[in-house]
Amino acid sequence: MTAVPAVASCGICTAASSLPGTAAAIAEIVSALGRGPFQHVIVFYSPAHHVKLVAELMRRAYPGTEISGCSTSGEITPVGMMQGGIVAIAFPYRGFRVLAEAIYSVEKTGVESATDLARRLKAKFGSGSLRERVFALMLVDGLSNAEEALIAAVHWAMDDVQLIGGSAGDDLAFRETSLIHKGQAMQRAALLIMVESEFPFQVFKSQNFEPTGAKLVVTAADTEQRIVYELNAEPAAQEYAAAIGLLPDDLGPFSFASYPLVVRVGGDYYCRSIRNMNPDGSLSFFCAIDEGLVFTVANPQEMTLATIRTLQGLDSKLGGVDMVIGFDCILRRLDAENRQIRNQLADIYRRFHVVGFHTYGEQFNAMHLNQTLTGIAFGGAAARSAA
Repeated sequence: MTAVPAVASCGICTAASSLPGTAAAIAEIVSALGRGPFQHVIVFYSPAHHVKLVAELMRRAYPGTEISGCSTSGEITPVGMMQGGIVAIAFPYRGFRVLAEAIYSVEKTGVESATDLARRLKAKFGSGSLRERVFALMLVDGLSNAEEALIAAVHWAMDDVQLIGGSAGDDLAFRETSLIHKGQAMQRAALLIMVESEFPFQVFKSQNFEPTGAKLVVTAADTEQRIVYELNAEPAAQEYAAAIGLLPDDLGPFSFASYPLVVRVGGDYYCRSIRNMNPDGSLSFFCAIDEGLVFTVANPQEMTLATIRTLQGLDSKLGGVDMVIGFDCILRRLDAENRQIRNQLADIYRRFHVVGFHTYGEQFNAMHLNQTLTGIAFGGAAARSAA
């Protein structure tokens, strides 16, 4: 693949490369993007590329530009979905103001400092309501098990600032995810990126599942590690498999994607997806769990229809979608592959200029979600200052 740049009307530039060598891939992206100047560049990179080399090469290519990013479980690029690649999103100086801070040691002391950091960062954008002109992106180490606490702390401090984002992945290896902040590699951390935009935007989420009547109650669990040992007082994998009509030996990423578990919160249902089955028959989850939690087995509905309805609604609200930064659950991609609709989904993303990555979880305001597409859609017809 040759890295073809995409330049949105709002001035955000994007480019991607599928070249296997990190130096070659970064060189191709830099050639496609040009030298800017750019205010801030966010890179989403496959774990096939070494994070320190990605950070170093981007830092050299764009001295004086802040570089942020995280590892992925697949990339969403201007020309479609890929695996093993790198995608870059470059913010111009005109029309945007981008500030980023890191939250360190998120599984230990990060939550304690997250509220203060979010409050300090928000204060830099002035007083009054920020909802129509500022949004926040949050990237989290996807193996930290800290998303819910972090998001709750940050969202509380941000008040009227809408928050979206994704958890870094590593292609379902579940060994090591990483982030980049100010051109430096990090782990067990989170990034909070606040963006002030003169262009209209809409924060959104899209999901496609319907709850069934099958209920599974968590009766034994390690909540800190997000491991469920028993459902309905039976071995977890055995009970889940029985509920969806499979044998435990048949369970895997595709069955977890095809038969998601959901919980009811405030009258709406949200996914709490299974990450993997463990050798002892327990189940590890992408989201927080607790004993007594009631899961409902859900059936996915038509993903392409739900996705296009969401994006068409945004298109109508914005008077035309200019581009979208999207955070798409890895289980949605697996389900699309299992149902042989990956190409149709990729066509929809190209049509609406979606760029981003496949995640280990999605952030949406105060919620950490699974099996969801969240994101920020920009309208590029006119800057607010010129309206």
